[in-house]
Amino acid sequence: MSDRRREGPGALLPSERPVRFLTDGGAPARGRPAYPEPSPELLRRAYRHMVVGRRFDTQATALTKQGRLAVYPSSKGQEACQVGAVLALEEGDWLFPTYRDSVALVTKGIEPVEVLSLLRGDAHCGYDPYRHQVAPQCTPLATQTIHAAGLAYAELRKGTGRIALVCVGDGATSEGDFHEALNFAAVFKAPVVFLVQNNQYAISVPLERQTAAPALAYKGVGYGVRSEQVDGNDAVAVLAVLSAAAEHARSGGGPFLVEAHTYRMEPHTNADDATRYREEKEAERWRRRDPVARLEAYLRRRGHLADEDVTAINAEAEEFAARVRAELNADPRLAPLGLFDHVYGTPTPQLAEQREVLEAELQAEEALR
Repeated sequence: MSDRRREGPGALLPSERPVRFLTDGGAPARGRPAYPEPSPELLRRAYRHMVVGRRFDTQATALTKQGRLAVYPSSKGQEACQVGAVLALEEGDWLFPTYRDSVALVTKGIEPVEVLSLLRGDAHCGYDPYRHQVAPQCTPLATQTIHAAGLAYAELRKGTGRIALVCVGDGATSEGDFHEALNFAAVFKAPVVFLVQNNQYAISVPLERQTAAPALAYKGVGYGVRSEQVDGNDAVAVLAVLSAAAEHARSGGGPFLVEAHTYRMEPHTNADDATRYREEKEAERWRRRDPVARLEAYLRRRGHLADEDVTAINAEAEEFAARVRAELNADPRLAPLGLFDHVYGTPTPQLAEQREVLEAELQAEEALR
């Protein structure tokens, strides 16, 4: 992939600086990255999904303030990472998302009301994971990394050619599960891509309080995992690196760890006050590296995006937001007895008794109506 890499352990090392194709303003960056540039068609698709995804994110944040969602962890500013993760996959590949990866799920084609079922408090997972090849959104940090490594290894044993891509935040790299998953995947050459969206804070804990490593990408080297770091607000670079990582895993090279340097523009959730732990001037620096604006500027510069294209995509995003509002304004149809489904393969006597009690209470309520 690049003549800068050495044989042996040196081949595992990430680039000394994050890979980037674009300047902060969207112009071509100096130097030629060691990765092929994605096609204009793929970049246009990415731009469309990023615009629609950001509008979805803004709408979900507003619905939280209106009481339609219990909580919403915004991913504004991380659109290049989430859209890039999905577009790097092929049909049949699996995605293992966190609670912050709702834009990735929307990009994958999952209905917004199904994406937001977890955050509305209706169900642990509102969509069929097997239908979409998307695991349930994971709230505990890093537990899904082990699931992704295990599924990828199973696909390897079956010879399907499918891979898994698992998303984590920077805080998850401090969890034991993350390191166990890296070790397992490396030993058994599981075809899994680990995408660390380093948005600089684990809730309120800054990166320098989490690790002394020069970059989170170096955490893969000790396990024998090929690693790279990328400018996570540069959609061109994210697509290029993740596509290469996916091909590495798919072709038998084993796992690949990618650290994307990005920034969470909004608070951790609607319950968080980000002003208590970060300064406005820091956020302003990252606003100048906005991933949507950078990609738009680049595509316009190359003649791949015109005013009418931008207008049409923005109109599509508004229509999508209107559909999200309409679906979330309708009260959900809940099945309380579903609480007992999928807890155990064979329900315990205690669980069966609890189900009978709830069923009797529901029947009594229905009789009084």
